[in-house]
Amino acid sequence: MGLYQTLEELKLRKKRFSTLATVGLLSAILTITTGCSSNAEATNETVATIGDEKITKDELYEVLVQSAGQEALTSMIDEKVIELELKKDKITVSDKEIEAEFATYVKSSGGEEAFAAALEQNGMTEKQFKENINDYLSIRKVIEPRIDITDEEIKTYFEENKDSFNQEEQVEASHILVEDEATAKKVAKKLAAGEDFAALAKEYSSDTASAANGGELGLFSRGKMVAEFEEAAFSMKVDTISDPVKTEHGYHIIKVTDKKAAKEAVLEDSKEEVKALLFEEGLQTEYIEWLDEAKADYKINNTLLTE
Repeated sequence: MGLYQTLEELKLRKKRFSTLATVGLLSAILTITTGCSSNAEATNETVATIGDEKITKDELYEVLVQSAGQEALTSMIDEKVIELELKKDKITVSDKEIEAEFATYVKSSGGEEAFAAALEQNGMTEKQFKENINDYLSIRKVIEPRIDITDEEIKTYFEENKDSFNQEEQVEASHILVEDEATAKKVAKKLAAGEDFAALAKEYSSDTASAANGGELGLFSRGKMVAEFEEAAFSMKVDTISDPVKTEHGYHIIKVTDKKAAKEAVLEDSKEEVKALLFEEGLQTEYIEWLDEAKADYKINNTLLTE
């Protein structure tokens, strides 16, 4: 599972990150306008001009509230309720717990370099990501006691989704990708002379995401790679290195490090995986119920609803 998927999971689990940018922006505008509410001149401050026409802070605030205010404010209220509940229950998450969870995301994304690239593309810093993990683990600690998964539920889920637990034929491989045949032959010659594959991948491979990990691609099944690469990899024996393989991406030198035969799933082997999936489903359901129950204990006055 890649980082893009795990980011989406965090958004779904916490039910708050889809409007995070809007919340932050609205919060900033609220701070500006309320902080200057006693000063009419300040609230009418110009934030943009088009010729002789002006756009003021008040006008900007009005548009923000109308376009995303209710959704953003609801999210902010939810966050405040969660904060109060976690404080009331004295829920804490240790740095060790955060780092352990963080490490699983780095691994699932394909390593530190791939993680950093995906994080940047999603507009997040490592610090923000860890803060999100802290929030998720905190909420998880509150909700986990509410979730009870029975053996019967595990069995039913497995039987209904058995095909998804079957193990397809897989290959574990590394590769070195270069742009031209001459470079590919040069690298192949170095490998034949006994030079280290991982070191050469770091030096020559244009696939920077895998190069940082010595060219490692991990396990993959059929249909995941371009046809020429797949055909070569699945036809190779373990611990062998291919001649240069040409694809639309360039020239690959492939090293197969492991193979797994196709295998039909059995309940006993899949039990923990099924339980984890059911737990995540339960977490989603229980989170909504828990938050509704928590909000019922507070007197919440949302003035945007009355405007």
